[in-house]
Amino acid sequence: MNSRLSNATIATLPAGTELPRYDRRAVRPGIVHLGVGAFHRAHQAAYVDACLANGEMDWGIIGVSLRSADTRDALAPQDGLYTLAIRDSAGEQLQIVGSILSLLVAPEDPAAVLAALTDPGIRIVTLTITEKAYLRAADGTLDQAHPDIAHDLANPSAPKTAHGFLAEALARRRATGTPPFTVLCCDNLPANGATLHRLLIEFAKLRDARVGGSELARHIAENVAFPSSMVDRIVPASTDADRARVAATLGVEDAWPVMTEPFCQWVIEDRFPAGRLAWEKFGVTMVEDVRPFEDMKLRLLNGAHSGIAYLGLLSGHATVDRAFADPAIRQFVDRLWAEAIPTLPQDAGLDTSAYTAELAERFSNTALAHRTAQIANDGSQKLPQRIVASALARLEEGLLPEHLSLVVAAWIAACAARGSTLPRGHFADPLDAALDDLFSRSPATAETATAVFDLAGFAKGHPERQRLIEFVATHLVHLKQGGSKLAFAALGIGGKTKPVE
Repeated sequence: MNSRLSNATIATLPAGTELPRYDRRAVRPGIVHLGVGAFHRAHQAAYVDACLANGEMDWGIIGVSLRSADTRDALAPQDGLYTLAIRDSAGEQLQIVGSILSLLVAPEDPAAVLAALTDPGIRIVTLTITEKAYLRAADGTLDQAHPDIAHDLANPSAPKTAHGFLAEALARRRATGTPPFTVLCCDNLPANGATLHRLLIEFAKLRDARVGGSELARHIAENVAFPSSMVDRIVPASTDADRARVAATLGVEDAWPVMTEPFCQWVIEDRFPAGRLAWEKFGVTMVEDVRPFEDMKLRLLNGAHSGIAYLGLLSGHATVDRAFADPAIRQFVDRLWAEAIPTLPQDAGLDTSAYTAELAERFSNTALAHRTAQIANDGSQKLPQRIVASALARLEEGLLPEHLSLVVAAWIAACAARGSTLPRGHFADPLDAALDDLFSRSPATAETATAVFDLAGFAKGHPERQRLIEFVATHLVHLKQGGSKLAFAALGIGGKTKPVE
């Protein structure tokens, strides 16, 4: 099969394939997106595609990869088109998404990225760059010692980081009298808009200090909107088998189709001084405060996902659906939710019963084959908001975080298992070098738990930190002595049910 998905071949696709319902030649860019990965293409780009079909033709996307050229190399020959394969146990629906108009690779041509960001037609900049790319130190502030931050401060016209690109673009727009764009973070960070706002002001202050001023930091603080948002859609990594199946159905090749589930959610704080799309017409929830929705998603969906990933890996399960079908893990997740739910806002009208029932159905989706190793990546960056925050909240209320703390212990045990019971490099973490050094010394279990908390900055300065470490250390003993089976048994899972306090 030599034919490739593109503007020239889209008319040849078989009936039943959902095609863009607009003239792509008439679309003008209004959004620059930093981090054009699979999640963006399954989520924000799909919502924008629906808005374009509704006639909002000045909101096309310019995609920017901050590191790799892989996405550009895959999609540029396809005119930015790609297949969104929406899968559940009943089958698969293929949709061709056309909202990405062009793709740039920042390391190759930072000037082109800055030119896009300073275009007056760009009114929103969205980001899905993953937690680690925000370059936070252990205490949550900007990691001023990071070499890329140092590079961007010394080379403002050729930045490497999201902070560097945003700061330079906003400075140039200010200098030319162009109104600032709105910055919309779509990553799983707590209060993600406020967090990015704070980090970017820290970066701008460092820039200002080099020239003896304060203009840029003040401009960002007073004039740039950073609404927070909550995003939710399960997007497993595409495989060669996925590409072959999609090509066989379409009759043309797609170098990088995206696999996803039917469920999709986006909750956004409605602060867009430069204008926005009518997202609410297509299921997006526009709110005053996203925090209750964000907390529910982080602590119930993402927290459970992390638990399933690490305990699944330790139990020999390669995918979420297989792990969730394990009776012990299924019972554990119910207990995890029972611990986390009381830590959520009780006056926000959250329907946690309906939400967890829906999550159970999503985790059981056998068509997705969402790999536990994929979810396991970057645990040191993800666990603070997914698990540690809930555990500390329980301890503050005099409640026990027995199941929450097991997730932290399972992450440590899974990291230590790479190269022995798990393949070396099976998943990755920014702390891998430091963790490998720690594990090579074979410290006592309590010392291991404390050292990992120190490395990751978990619960730093919190009065309940030591108690949480003790819970994690106890679980680590069980995991070392008898694996996940003993750890579950110690919680009464697999036998007599132990009540949750």
